[in-house]
Amino acid sequence: MGWLMGETRLSREQAVALLERGEAAAEARDWALAAACYEEFLAEYPDGEFSSVLWFDAALYHKFLRNWDKAYELGKQAAARAGDGEGEPAYWNLGIAATMLRDWATARRAWARFGIALAPGEGEIRDGFGMACVRLDPEGDAEVVWVLRICPTRGRVLSVPFTDRRFGEIVVHDGAPNGERLVDGQAFPVFDELALWQPSDTATWRAQVTAPDEDAMSALSEAFTARDLAMEPVDSLKFHCKCCSEGSIDVERTVVSGARDVLLAAPDEDTARAVLDAWAAEGAGRAWHAIHAKAEG
Repeated sequence: MGWLMGETRLSREQAVALLERGEAAAEARDWALAAACYEEFLAEYPDGEFSSVLWFDAALYHKFLRNWDKAYELGKQAAARAGDGEGEPAYWNLGIAATMLRDWATARRAWARFGIALAPGEGEIRDGFGMACVRLDPEGDAEVVWVLRICPTRGRVLSVPFTDRRFGEIVVHDGAPNGERLVDGQAFPVFDELALWQPSDTATWRAQVTAPDEDAMSALSEAFTARDLAMEPVDSLKFHCKCCSEGSIDVERTVVSGARDVLLAAPDEDTARAVLDAWAAEGAGRAWHAIHAKAEG
């Protein structure tokens, strides 16, 4: 404990007690108390033998608390002491915090230090990171939706959520997958949402449609997708227990014809009606009626 020697405001006994209290709080998942203890210690010993770990832990706990200003502030300290190794989690957490605060220069540096190659550029990151799933509100409704990842930690929602969330939202997710979805043998990770980064103005509508065959129902989905909107049959909703949802689930691409209720993502009712009208006019037996705004909450 030689690193506790020297002129400081804290006595050796007080410093040890702070660390012990912080460790106990972390074990109890009292992130606010744990971070406070470590921050008080680090104010006196910013570069002690174990201080780099404590900077990381304090920043991590503020990430858990969604306190992005503190996660960013402490994350920069942790990253400055993390070394140059690729995959260093201090850079990942700093990248998330910088993204939440829209500090793109810091985010780009953090992702590069972590080992992620980005397209050259400045400002907001809008690269193609492929398809994935995100579990919205993981401690609440825990709805899994499809997203297009636009940076290492953000995805744009492509599904029409059944909850009060919206198509087109941009969400921030954590780095470690918590489950996977299999489509035709291809695995897609399921990430847990950390925060809503950008809300969507695209409302959700509900209508009844009649499709004479599977091709007609597929055409309806394609008609909305062509306008950067979306359609989701209400009966496609599947419920899974927490254990199953966080495991590996096969997603079957079944297209059912006949009369069905559907959810529609469109900026206004007129747009939704226009797409439905055009679809119905393109084939015999296609019809729709009873459109209304989906109740939220």
